[in-house]
Amino acid sequence: MSLLKVKEYLKKYNSEERIMEFPVTSATVKDAALALKCSEEEIVKTLSFMVDDKPILIAVAGDYKIDNSKFKAEFHTKAKMIPSDLVEDLIGHAVGGVCPLGVKEDVDIYLDISLKKLKTVYPAAGTSNSAVKLTLEELEKVSNYKKWVDVCKKIGE
Repeated sequence: MSLLKVKEYLKKYNSEERIMEFPVTSATVKDAALALKCSEEEIVKTLSFMVDDKPILIAVAGDYKIDNSKFKAEFHTKAKMIPSDLVEDLIGHAVGGVCPLGVKEDVDIYLDISLKKLKTVYPAAGTSNSAVKLTLEELEKVSNYKKWVDVCKKIGE
């Protein structure tokens, strides 16, 4: 269902044919990088949070994670991830397939600056065994993002 939603969504950008489906899981950054034969940093990790009782998504490079102090400075609240059993209802995609494409209309999307170092990125396409290859410029266009934010730090730092 979510894969079809993403395909329909990408049709208006003539990009639906760029969706890839895999016989293996791509639900984690590591799994997606293996399925795509790319680096983990190129995987777009789309994280879901509640801010002021409203769901938001933050698209992040695969080798980064949320920095709580930066998140609080940007959104003026503590980082509170949406519980996994509520993600599909609030966002429109289930955990493992969450992406900044074809989500519910009331969801604001932010792009973290960790993505700016990349030319090509691979967000999921609505399921735990799919992805779509996009340039960073294409991601900006098709995600209808609200703004760039700086709310992450490199994993291990």
